[in-house]
Amino acid sequence: MTHKFFTKLLALFVLLLLFHTLMMELVFHLMEAETRGRTLQMLGREALWSGLIALVVALPLAAWVAGRLSVRLQSVVAFARRIADGDLTARLEHPEKDELSPMETALNQTAARLGKNFAELESRRQELATMLDSMQEAVVALTPEGFVRWSNAVMQRVAGTQIHSGRPLVHSVRDPELLACVRCALERREVCFGRASSLAPGRVFEVNAAPLASGGALVVLHDVTGIEAAQKSRREFVANVSHELRTPLTSIQGYVETLIEDPNPNPETTREFLGVILKNATRMNRLTEDLLALASVESPDYRLTLQPARANVLVKDAIDSLGGIVVDSGVKLQSAGAPDALVMADPDAMNQVFGNLIENSLKYASAGKRIRVGARALASEVQFTVQDFGPGIASEHLERIFERFYRVDKARSRESGGTGLGLAIVKHIIQAHGGRIWAESVLGKGVSFHFTLPLVQESPAAIPMPAPE
Repeated sequence: MTHKFFTKLLALFVLLLLFHTLMMELVFHLMEAETRGRTLQMLGREALWSGLIALVVALPLAAWVAGRLSVRLQSVVAFARRIADGDLTARLEHPEKDELSPMETALNQTAARLGKNFAELESRRQELATMLDSMQEAVVALTPEGFVRWSNAVMQRVAGTQIHSGRPLVHSVRDPELLACVRCALERREVCFGRASSLAPGRVFEVNAAPLASGGALVVLHDVTGIEAAQKSRREFVANVSHELRTPLTSIQGYVETLIEDPNPNPETTREFLGVILKNATRMNRLTEDLLALASVESPDYRLTLQPARANVLVKDAIDSLGGIVVDSGVKLQSAGAPDALVMADPDAMNQVFGNLIENSLKYASAGKRIRVGARALASEVQFTVQDFGPGIASEHLERIFERFYRVDKARSRESGGTGLGLAIVKHIIQAHGGRIWAESVLGKGVSFHFTLPLVQESPAAIPMPAPE
């Protein structure tokens, strides 16, 4: 374009020079015809030659000026193309000060301002992307046609597949509730809510799809799996507590009504009924105590009084204090040995742990007639074990026996007076100590309950030991 422009400019300049020469030649011919003088004829020739010489000099000069201007304008065109392609670092160099220098300076300032604005926009975009990726919720933005505009990292993980921008959301997400909310927001232009349960296995999401002012929709997914599990656990807990309390209350009510309705009760029958009433009242009392204990260990305010304790002392105290429980059952409580290692433990809490584990083993140890309590040192902790030699527990129950009210044999547990909360209490106490607890079993050979306590990090000499009683 610039080449054509300067070509036309140069041609116009040549035409003007030719017109000037012809006009001078015509004037001099007229003057020569009138004067017929030799001097005017020579003057005309000199004028003609001077015009030709001026034309010869002007042509290269005009070409040189036009070439310089063409190069400058071509650099401006190349600069504009680089800016249009997104290269905002492009600049025009103008070492010489001329008529085009102010224009080049203004273009450079415009490019610098554009680069600064785009850098700020990119920085804000990255900050927004980082904020969206750090959110707990999955977020995806859609175009009016239902194509993915962008999505955060949480949405990528939840969908389990790569969500590509510019592709329909339905190609990556198949949950009908989520897609229904998206259609509602896109078509009705109103906020829509729903629940997606098939987006990710085992997880439930609350879906919030809202239309955007610029078109499209913004979809936010909030993971409510934990809330659902907590509500389900609460409902099950209330149902289990109600059931556990209803059984002894029904029994107590029935026997009391029988005694009231009998005008002349038999003393032996009365004594028998009162014994049953006492047994059920005791069971209710134990259930209440276990519920209070479980509420205490599950509370965020639950605190342990940790102090250094010898592993072998903990095992010996457990056997000595709980030996009386097993005397009437005919089961022997034996020590399997324990290291003289220091662990951090709350003595009262550990008495409850050993008591619950040994009482649980008593229900199933009648066949083996013995329970072994011991410990062994590991790298950074001590592993304690309470083992019985009864019928054992099937493998499918081992992962759930520490749940509240979970029973392997419900009928046998209720007959023995169990509340179904003892192992749950033990689990929370051990976890509060920073330890682990699990169970191992072989059918026909018994069950072993294992839990760990962390070793004391300081040297034994630096730790004050309690004075002997």
